[in-house]
Amino acid sequence: MGAAGWEAMRSMRRGDELKGVKLSRGTRRRIFRFARPYARDIAVFLLLVTISAGIGVATPVLAGDVVNELTEPGGSRRGVLILAAIIAGLAVFEAAITIGTRWYSAKLGEGIIYDLRRSVFDHVQSMPVSFFTRSQTGALVSRLNNDVMGAQRAFTSTLSGLVSNGIAVALTLGVMFFQSWQITLLSLVLVPVFIIPAKWVGRKLAELTKEGYDLNAAMNTQMTERFNVGGAMLVKLFGRPATESEDFADKADRVRSIGVTTAMYARTFIVALTLVAGLSQALAYGLGGAFVFGGTLTAGTVVTLALLLTRLYGPLTALSNVRVDVMSALVSFQRVFEILDLKPLIREAEDARDLPGGAASIAFRDVDFRYPGREDVSLASLEDLARPDLGDEGRPVLRGVSFEVAPGELVALVGPSGAGKTTTASLVPRLYDVTGGSVEVGGADVRELTLSSLADHIGMVTQDAHLFHDTVRENLRYARPGATDAEIWEALDRAQVGEVVRRLESGLDTVVGERGYRFSGGEKQRLAIARVLLKAPPIVILDEATAHLDSESEAAVQHALDTALEGRTSLVIAHRLSTVRRADKILVLRDGRLAETGTHEELVAAGGLYSELYRTQFAERSEADRGHGAERGEADRGPVLRET
Repeated sequence: MGAAGWEAMRSMRRGDELKGVKLSRGTRRRIFRFARPYARDIAVFLLLVTISAGIGVATPVLAGDVVNELTEPGGSRRGVLILAAIIAGLAVFEAAITIGTRWYSAKLGEGIIYDLRRSVFDHVQSMPVSFFTRSQTGALVSRLNNDVMGAQRAFTSTLSGLVSNGIAVALTLGVMFFQSWQITLLSLVLVPVFIIPAKWVGRKLAELTKEGYDLNAAMNTQMTERFNVGGAMLVKLFGRPATESEDFADKADRVRSIGVTTAMYARTFIVALTLVAGLSQALAYGLGGAFVFGGTLTAGTVVTLALLLTRLYGPLTALSNVRVDVMSALVSFQRVFEILDLKPLIREAEDARDLPGGAASIAFRDVDFRYPGREDVSLASLEDLARPDLGDEGRPVLRGVSFEVAPGELVALVGPSGAGKTTTASLVPRLYDVTGGSVEVGGADVRELTLSSLADHIGMVTQDAHLFHDTVRENLRYARPGATDAEIWEALDRAQVGEVVRRLESGLDTVVGERGYRFSGGEKQRLAIARVLLKAPPIVILDEATAHLDSESEAAVQHALDTALEGRTSLVIAHRLSTVRRADKILVLRDGRLAETGTHEELVAAGGLYSELYRTQFAERSEADRGHGAERGEADRGPVLRET
């Protein structure tokens, strides 16, 4: 009764959470199709559950027969021994069945978790970048963990509970009615007395549980944001540890109170269930005793009825909430299917072909682009819809852009912020697809190429050089898994960061820290360049790779870039125009259109947008240099004044 009681309690907690939830059509059919590979295991599992439920009812009946053998005139020692042996045999058999049931339950559950997690993980990886810019990471992780686990319960606890409880209740009531319909009916009178208050307890528990989940989620978010390097640094710089601690303590205190209240509600439920069963047993003994003395029942029958009653109320309560259990499982499946049904915008053509080795030209043919809308790339349940949508969807980002980059040529993309430079670069590796025109690599439309061969030909260094929380070695090997240490060191040296790594105590085995926080901005950029050098692709794309660096770091990164770009087709986005003066061709974008094309000297002489941007930056740089010089001059004069 204990296990059934706790399961019933969990069901009632979930009841209110499912109000208003609607299932999409075909969910049940898809679940059955999903379970088809496990059909034989499910059948064996349910058979074992059925046998176990039958043994649970047979044992009280045999116990009653033992009492009759002991009390009836025709009883014998041999009969008692035979019945005892049967009971012992059933106990051993039930123990073996329990182990078998648990094995099949684990096999089914873990197999389903594996299939679902693998399917969702692979599908999410196939989604375009726009999906990740809109979706909340926590919501995605929840689908992979909580909802997958909820779906798994459909084939283990929910299915087995439904079958075993249904069979137990049917067999128990059948045997009890056969033994004494009067006692059975009187015993069932107490069921509503228990279930109706239990429903109220379930609603209260659902409210408390939801509040507890929300508070725990808030604490997890606070810990995640404050315990990463950037968050911890921000808290310290603004002197807010005490405030953060107080805020966290308030949430934790409320969770503590909810935990105590929930524990008392749950324990009260179990005590009430046990009390009702005890009262029913007392009723069975009292009324049954009267029937025994009246000669209509035997003592063994009374014992059988009393024992069966202990096995009745738990399954009955669980079955009263079976709809909630089934709905919970179906909703979990539906939330998983929502992810699997979201079609990725970037898909490989059925007849996609590999890009030939060495292909290194890039061409834009009258390209138009606008960012996809929410309904095309994401789900409302994965986004924070409380905030207004400030995305760029619907607004043209690129309009009629055409240019070519010959093999081995260095082409720079420049222009004001929001002109479409990063978008242009992102279309080459097919992080997005054009909405008009075409992008070609090696003379082929990128939409006609396999994604793997396209990725093999392109290396990209972004403004935010992302590093995984792993060693230097593994971060570089991500570009080429089979690379040797000698090749890694060569790439590091060519990227002007080899000496930095050599000075580290653990060398290549140094863990870079979350997002590479153990390295400076310039060092991270050079590690990212080393990663591209190790990959050695024929095409390199640099997106603001030297932005926000100090002059010393910029010089080191620029030297590393010169090595990385040597002999390769290069598309470089640069905010600092001084870094692209030696480009073979400079493309100037304005408002999503190609405004100017030419070399640095040609564009400066033309007196257009590029010339204006260059002169503005040159003036700002000169003013900054004069300011630094004045500061240095004042610093130089200070000691002289103090000496006189």
